[in-house]
Amino acid sequence: MSQNESQKITPFLWFNGELGDALAFYGSVFPDSEVVETTEHGGELFTATWRMGDIQFSGMNAEGGPAFTEAVSLYVDCADQAEVDRYWDALLAGGGRESQCGWLVDRFGVSWQVVPRRIIQLLNDPDPGRAQRAMAEMLTQVKLDVAAVERAADGS
Repeated sequence: MSQNESQKITPFLWFNGELGDALAFYGSVFPDSEVVETTEHGGELFTATWRMGDIQFSGMNAEGGPAFTEAVSLYVDCADQAEVDRYWDALLAGGGRESQCGWLVDRFGVSWQVVPRRIIQLLNDPDPGRAQRAMAEMLTQVKLDVAAVERAADGS
C-alpha cells in the first residue's frame, strides 16, 4: 500500500466485504477525498489507500473480521451548525445510527464525532459557570445544537 511519508501513523480499517461501498460513501460525504491506490486478490478488491481531508487511511476488505466499536472514532471538526447538519445527515444515510453528544455510527459501523468548534469554545469558557452550563446542555443532546448550548451557557 502507498505510504504517505508526511504522516507517520495511518488509521487502518477492516471492512467485512464492504470496502468498495465505503470508499464510494466516504467519497460522497467528504468532497476532498480521493482513492490513492487499490489492490485486488482473486479478482476482488482487497486493500485500498484513500485520503479524506489531510489524513490518509488504509483499509482491508475481508469477511469475518472484527466489528468496529465506538471505542475508536473519527472526529469531524465543523465550522458551524450548517456543517454539523450536513455531515450528520450524510454520515447517517443508508443505515447509520445516532448515539449521543455528537457521536454517531455510520452504516459500516465506523464511529464518528461531529463537533462544531463553537461548542469546544463554550466548554472551555474561562467562566466555570458558563462552561458547566454548556457541558450540562451538551450532555443532553444527540446531534449537537450550537444555539441551544449557547443559550444554556448564557443561563437562558
